Amino acid sequence: MPLLIVALGNPGSQYEETRHNIGWKVFDELSFQKELAWKEKFKGFFALKNFKDDQVIFLKPQTFMNLSGESVRPAMDFYKVPIENVLVIHDEIDLPFGTIHLKKGGGLAGNNGLKSIAQHSPNQDFLRLRMGIARPKFGEVSAHVLGQFSEDEKPFLDEFTKLGAEALEYFLKSGFQKAQNKYSKKTVLEKE
Repeated sequence: MPLLIVALGNPGSQYEETRHNIGWKVFDELSFQKELAWKEKFKGFFALKNFKDDQVIFLKPQTFMNLSGESVRPAMDFYKVPIENVLVIHDEIDLPFGTIHLKKGGGLAGNNGLKSIAQHSPNQDFLRLRMGIARPKFGEVSAHVLGQFSEDEKPFLDEFTKLGAEALEYFLKSGFQKAQNKYSKKTVLEKE
C-alpha cells in the first residue's frame, strides 16, 4: 500500500527560514535525503523511495500553504493513496516550541494547509506529525508563523528538525502506532 508523506511550507527564498516551513526542514534532515531524486509534478516537488514493500511518495507542495490540497489531492489520486495513508508534517502553534506529536485525524487547529488538504479529501483522517512552534505571546498568529525563529529558539532548531526526521523514519520502519508511542510529546528542550 503506498504512503504519501507531505511536508507543508511556502515556496520562495523569503519564506525559507520561517516557522511555516519547518516541514521542509524535516525532509532535509532525513538520513536518506541524498537518495531522493526530486521531480516537479502535482503543483509541487515529489520523490519516490521504497521501504520494505511499500512505495513512499514524498511531496513538497509549491502552491503556498493555504492551497496545499491542490497539490496533495492529485498525488493521492495518481498513486491511489487512501487518506489514512497520508502523513502531513506541519507547524503547530498549540504545542510548545521544540515538541513533536504524532496524531491521527482530529481538528485542523486553524492551520490553513491542513484546512486545504481536508477540503480536497474525503475526510480529515490523515496522519499528522505536528512540529511545535508555540503560540505567539503578542501579535498576530499569521505574523508568527510567517516569521523566523527567535534567537532563543535558533540554537535548538537543528536538533528539533532532526527529531522530526527521526520520528518520520521510525514511522516508516515500525508503523504509526509504535512511532506515536515513542515520539509523541517528545521535546528537544528537556533532556531525558
